[in-house]
Amino acid sequence: MKELLGASLYMVALINPVSKVFILSLLSEHAEQQEIRRASVRASVVALVILLSLAAAGHLILTFVFHVELYSLRIAGGIILFAIGYKALAQGVFFEVRDTESVTDVSIVPLASPMIAGPATITAAISFPAEFGLLKASTAIVAAVGINLVVMLLSGQIGRLLQQHNVMGALIRITGLVVATIAVQMVLAGVADWYHAL
Repeated sequence: MKELLGASLYMVALINPVSKVFILSLLSEHAEQQEIRRASVRASVVALVILLSLAAAGHLILTFVFHVELYSLRIAGGIILFAIGYKALAQGVFFEVRDTESVTDVSIVPLASPMIAGPATITAAISFPAEFGLLKASTAIVAAVGINLVVMLLSGQIGRLLQQHNVMGALIRITGLVVATIAVQMVLAGVADWYHAL
């Protein structure tokens, strides 16, 4: 149970619900709440299918199709995630979405991927089964995407509350630091795995 909880919370941190609050709050100024809800559900379902598919078959695809070791994926995923975290830390945004874009336009890209099923979550989805087993890994993924969906559905209220107290920018930067730190840990873990494989 402790392992499952830890894996779920780690996946939530990688999914980073705060970034969705920022984007959906921006879009909600030009869209109805029903559209926001529909886009949130659609993005979550697509991302969940991607992550569960990769949890089930990702390691086989990496090894037998691309001849890539898991430590290489961890290092590459960590580098990309660090760039995302650094951008949030420096600029106060994770992904830029024009306020003229419709909710439907962004529900798959960037919401479903790469904002939910992105480099870090894909890496975790592929590596979790070896660490926890497929059942626990799948449960952790479903729980994390579910938590993120709840935050997305409440993004309008959460965004207004954060903007009223002028803490949206600060929260994004703090989250960016956490994301960058997780990215460094991913790279170090990948390097350690590579070293042990020598």
